[in-house]
Amino acid sequence: MGTATEKDEVLVDGGPNGSAVGKTGEPAPGAAGEWADETPPPAGPVANLAACLVTAAVGLSGAVGAVALGLGTPAQPGAGLWPLAISVAVVVLSLAQALIGRRGGDGETFSRYSWLPLIGLATLLCLVALLPVIGFEIPSLLLSLVWMKLLGGESWRSAVLYSVLVVGVLYAVFVGALGTNVPHLF
Repeated sequence: MGTATEKDEVLVDGGPNGSAVGKTGEPAPGAAGEWADETPPPAGPVANLAACLVTAAVGLSGAVGAVALGLGTPAQPGAGLWPLAISVAVVVLSLAQALIGRRGGDGETFSRYSWLPLIGLATLLCLVALLPVIGFEIPSLLLSLVWMKLLGGESWRSAVLYSVLVVGVLYAVFVGALGTNVPHLF
């Protein structure tokens, strides 16, 4: 049996957020710090401002769409009331980020990982399109599989298992317990 040298020793809960670090403060092998090498370089203040303006524009378009749905009254809220509240929050937070949040540091540049939210949005739109046609079970299962396997990097076994469990829980809650009028196959 060999003895551990000072360089080999790993202290658990020694790093930020409870990550494992060695004596020198470097991330231990297999620790979350191994992802630090894949971090893209900072994007800079112009890219941060552009991102803030894009999210503010999305919030404004959501607010316009929400008003078109009808707001109703506080006693009888319309279909657009909550979407308007969320859209206003998006606009306010976007503008706050543009004005005061940029001092917090530079954002990351566009990389291959930047496409993941767009893939998530595209699959969510597919779910919305397929929901009235074939019910929620199959689209929800496919969405969950894509998100867990392709976007989350889970193994096939856990992605399939958890996707089936998610759809089962959704069915039990919304169809069984709440009796909502969601299109479903069974």
